[in-house]
Amino acid sequence: MTASGLLIASGLAVPLGMSLACFWPGVRERALGWIWAAPIPALLAALFARGGGIVMSPEPLRLTLALDDVGAMLLGGAALLWSAAGFYAATYLRGQPGTGRFAVWWLLTLAGSLGTFMVADMTSFYLAFSVASLSAYGLVSFETTARAKRAGDVYMALALLGEAFILLAFVILALGVPIGNPLIREAVAALPSSPLLAPALILLVLGFGLKMGLAPLHVWMPLAHPVAPMPASAALSGIIVKAGVIGLMRFLPLDAGLPGWGGGLVALGLFTAFYAVAVGITQQQVKTVLAYSTVSQMGVVAAVLGAGMAAGAPGTALLAAFYALHHLLVKGALFLGVGIVAGSAPRHRILIVLAMGVLALSLAGLPLTSGALAKYAAKPLFGDGLAAALATLSAVGSTLLMLHFLRLLREMPAADPDAAPEAGILLPWAIVALASLVMPWILFQPVAGYALADLFEAKALWTAIWPLLLGGVLAIALFRIGRALPQVPEGDVIVLAGTLWPLVQATGRQIETADRWLRQWPVASAMLIVIAISFALAL
Repeated sequence: MTASGLLIASGLAVPLGMSLACFWPGVRERALGWIWAAPIPALLAALFARGGGIVMSPEPLRLTLALDDVGAMLLGGAALLWSAAGFYAATYLRGQPGTGRFAVWWLLTLAGSLGTFMVADMTSFYLAFSVASLSAYGLVSFETTARAKRAGDVYMALALLGEAFILLAFVILALGVPIGNPLIREAVAALPSSPLLAPALILLVLGFGLKMGLAPLHVWMPLAHPVAPMPASAALSGIIVKAGVIGLMRFLPLDAGLPGWGGGLVALGLFTAFYAVAVGITQQQVKTVLAYSTVSQMGVVAAVLGAGMAAGAPGTALLAAFYALHHLLVKGALFLGVGIVAGSAPRHRILIVLAMGVLALSLAGLPLTSGALAKYAAKPLFGDGLAAALATLSAVGSTLLMLHFLRLLREMPAADPDAAPEAGILLPWAIVALASLVMPWILFQPVAGYALADLFEAKALWTAIWPLLLGGVLAIALFRIGRALPQVPEGDVIVLAGTLWPLVQATGRQIETADRWLRQWPVASAMLIVIAISFALAL
């Protein structure tokens, strides 16, 4: 057993062990102060164990952990955000009831989410994904209000639906490999030649796309983020959605060159990107706007994966992971920053709001930020056609949505006119914000293969700037007519479904009444005679 293998295993074992220790009440009540330490082994594994692996059980089960470049990149970013948000939570939730319960759900969700970046076999992936997905319910519904309960119920229902899609897809994948628990790469290698390719791809996109928040399966996100505690919102938006991203990276045959399926995923991703902006600009709560921003950005990531799969481009997963890492850190810092602004007096929040402006606009590709690097790296995958133009225009939408967010952030009322931010929430936010600006610069050249000097060329700078300028013009128009926009409720599609529910119930009652009438003996016997005569005439 190698040192790298042990380090990778500890990245999963430590948070699981800490969650099991919380069965003792004394440990559970003090666990909130220690949850920041749970992801540290995973962070060390991302830094020092890349390329390592360990088999946890013999054949035929062979539960396997392995850390490739894609997994290490996302694992490192996720572990850093989990640790910072955990430190933040200890101060943010101090004195509130139920912190022990929160710590248990936090540790289980953490263990599952980190596990999705490290597992290499199908069974382990399904277990890790399920633990992350189902345990997050406790974070969504932690506040125990009616609004939180509704968001938790919707989240759990959709999470179980996603689990069903993924399980069916995994059954199809396993049929192509003659072994009890195949490695993911073995199952995916056999998929392009499978007669069940179409249903497998549809189920994979449905299951993992639901967790990512691809429209119209995004509705859990704008309901969950506003009601979850701030550090939980940072984890849900920054990290939990990446369980869906890593799922598509691992299980889609990205190197096979499937133009039809790849083009379909590009269309779905870009539709999601624009749809989320259109709904997001009607929202008036900062956390809801950030939730729709996450939906939009995950649409862009899906489009990147689809473009790579259509072309069979090598390195697609790594480029998409780079984009996802940028979003993970930036969105985590934005949610943590909202908590600081909400708890600070206006005179103490000026520098925070300015920094939040840079972070927010980095999602739109502000030059020299992580967003500009991520968009520049992914751009060649789209080529020069319609998809490339729409992908560029999505940055205009992101600018518009983020400027709307910044206006709402600046107008947030302060609970205490003299309050100053505490170090316990200020320090972890600063660490994540700084990491979002620095880490992509370190990774850009080895991931994208471009020289850093390419980013400073006039063409590259103009390509990054003009969508922001156009988005700024649209934002000015939005500020002028904002009151006239229709107020789309949080969870848009599911709310519409709720308004149609009485019609569905009425239709069901009419069908039931008709069924009772048809089952009456005189009616049924008369219909039987009519059917018999009809068959006789037909013959």
